[in-house]
Amino acid sequence: MNELQKPPRKVAIFDIDGTIFRSSLLIELVEVFIELGLFPVEVRTQYEKEKVLWLDRKGDYESYIMAVVGVFLKNIKGVPYSEFIRASELVVARYRHRTYKYTEDLIKDLKKKGYFLLAISQSPKGTLDLFCRDVGFDKTYGRLYETGPTDCFTGNIMDEHLIASKAAIVRRAVEKEGLTLEGSVGVGDTEGDISFLELVERPICFNPNLKLYRYAKRMEWETVVERKDVIYKL
Repeated sequence: MNELQKPPRKVAIFDIDGTIFRSSLLIELVEVFIELGLFPVEVRTQYEKEKVLWLDRKGDYESYIMAVVGVFLKNIKGVPYSEFIRASELVVARYRHRTYKYTEDLIKDLKKKGYFLLAISQSPKGTLDLFCRDVGFDKTYGRLYETGPTDCFTGNIMDEHLIASKAAIVRRAVEKEGLTLEGSVGVGDTEGDISFLELVERPICFNPNLKLYRYAKRMEWETVVERKDVIYKL
């Protein structure tokens, strides 16, 4: 290595919703869209049932969030991008600090050590960018929604295949940004994060759902739970 050439930076990969943010950026965004009159109030009925089933432990979170995704996709068409940004700014202003202490502290520690912080989420990229910029991330990957000639949303998702595989995103980012997976860290909370957790040297399952917890136990991965003001390892 050339004396002037810096070694590649280590990377830390985080899922966002449920891992850093104690909710879902998309859920809060849809609620703000309703509040601003951009989505009709009646759309709540399309996910309220799934929400109640999940809260009552009779349903699962995946069904709830997919119902919210369905509402977003059906109603985003025709909404100006400027209104989307206005709603996203409101979400971040209200909820930026509604985060988990463990992951916030971990991020601060990794930043001090010079890690490149990478966020991967299924939430809309515009909202994700605003939230993650304040947290301190270097790069974000989220869902991109198409806008037309009038700068209004068309209702179509752009490059959906790129966000489908979190492992592929990590490999792409490592190559593009000149990073290394040596000493890498990954933090996720559901089985959808397994693909990138398998790539890193230190996988952390944070407040995992049952499927991820069982997988983590088999793999002897680090498992951390934050409940109220207590953080403990399983």
